Amino acid sequence: MKAIMIVYNQAHTEKIEYLFDKNEIRGYTKWADVMGRGSTTGEPRLGTHTWPEMNSATLAIVEDDKVAPLLAILKKLDDFNAEVGVRAFVWDVLQSM
Repeated sequence: MKAIMIVYNQAHTEKIEYLFDKNEIRGYTKWADVMGRGSTTGEPRLGTHTWPEMNSATLAIVEDDKVAPLLAILKKLDDFNAEVGVRAFVWDVLQSM
């Protein structure tokens, strides 16, 4: 099993939910109104007058074979509209209950 955390501009919310449905990823946890700034080229998303946009983050635990296809789709989404932004991070799930 893998944990995949996706951080994305809130403009992508419906697309992320659609991708989960399309890839049969049922369980997830979502955080709305996530603030931050990309490490290389990302503009701040702080919900302020100067930087009004906000991000969301979604965490899902998925089977190993679902990670590569999901990352490929997310890469296409980011390439299509890079200034809006989406990032994904994956790590091993060693145990769960």
